[in-house]
Order: sequence, then structure tokens, then C-alpha cells
Amino acid sequence: MIKKLRVTVDGKSYDVTVEMADGPGAPAPASAPPAPPAPPHQSAEVAPAKPEPAPASAAPEPPGSGDVPSPLAGRIIEIVVQPGQIVKQNDHLLTIEAMKMNTFVFAPKAGRVASVNVAVGDAVGEGRTLARIE
Repeated sequence: MIKKLRVTVDGKSYDVTVEMADGPGAPAPASAPPAPPAPPHQSAEVAPAKPEPAPASAAPEPPGSGDVPSPLAGRIIEIVVQPGQIVKQNDHLLTIEAMKMNTFVFAPKAGRVASVNVAVGDAVGEGRTLARIE
């Protein structure tokens, strides 16, 4: 079920569309009082919410879908896999350190590691291809 809501953050109102879970185990909707209308001086800033199309669940993989991108900028501190190694989906591939926190990078799909494009100590930017799985 799709619901349209108005949310106010720091005095600014935003119209948002929220998809509510339907089915067993879904929380019962809470009855909340309606949101007050936005003050007239702010209503011009907020565009009406438009429903977005739902993503296709069985869409074909785009070219380069075996690429494993860096989820954030940081430094490579550990590489767990080697080229030629067979991995399962969600296997730990490598670890990135950013702001004294470790982020594990996992295999997005099962397959064979075709390449590892970084080395321990390399600085990487967000989105850089770290490895490729075929």
C-alpha cells in the first residue's frame, strides 16, 4: 500500500510517498493525527509527491554487473580473495578502513574472482571497481 505523508524537518515541510508493508507480520498501521498544513511561505518550496515505479525484481544484469564497487572512500586494509578463487554470494572479499572504522565488502553474486584491482594500502574512492566476479 502506498501512502502520501507530509513530514516537517527543522521547520521545512516535505511531501513524501511511503510504501507500507502488507501481509502477515506487518505492523498494524498506527492512527496518527493529520499533519498541519505547511505555512504559506513554505508551501511553494515543496513539490507534490509523485509515485515512483517499483524496481523490477528479475531485471537482467547490466553489463559490468560482476564489478564490485567500493561502497565508500577509504584505504584497503585486507584482501581475503585471490583471482581464480570461487566465491559464493555474500562471501567476504576485502576490508576498507575509513575514519577508523572497518567496512567489509562482500560478493554481490556467486562466481569466480576474475580480478582484484587493488592492493593492501591503496586509497580508493567511492564507486571504484575493487574486484570483478564472473
